[in-house]
Amino acid sequence: MTPIPKSAAQLYETDFVAWTEKTVQLIRAGQFGQVDWDAVIEEIESLGRSDQRELKSRLEVLLQHLLKWQHQSSLQSGSWQNTIDEQRNRIVDLLQESPSLKSYPEEVLAQCYNRGLKAASNETELPIDTFPVECPYSIAQILDGEFLPDAIDL
Repeated sequence: MTPIPKSAAQLYETDFVAWTEKTVQLIRAGQFGQVDWDAVIEEIESLGRSDQRELKSRLEVLLQHLLKWQHQSSLQSGSWQNTIDEQRNRIVDLLQESPSLKSYPEEVLAQCYNRGLKAASNETELPIDTFPVECPYSIAQILDGEFLPDAIDL
């Protein structure tokens, strides 16, 4: 394999968009020896991690809002409902686009719940021990577009 010209290799570090355009050109032209394959591999790996990070982030926000919905029922709003719906929709989209992530929400539920719990406590100004220590919702409930937890009067 012919080594990639130094200037093209440096392009990855200095101008990512230009690097992607150049890499696409090289691959389409069949000039595989000039492709910076290490960088291509790094970017492909990054794509998978990106979907995982997005799923976790959306699950954290969803859990935060489910907790707020349940523990501050007097403040429930259309905005909270929209946030709950939006996070569910985007999680479902991610799972449809990448079915291999189907078990991932269950794998990261405890971590996401702890983060969502902290965010709910911060935002509501309720003591953290107001909320359950462990996630009170199943993944099926969390992703169910019709599920909203019953209010707890504090």
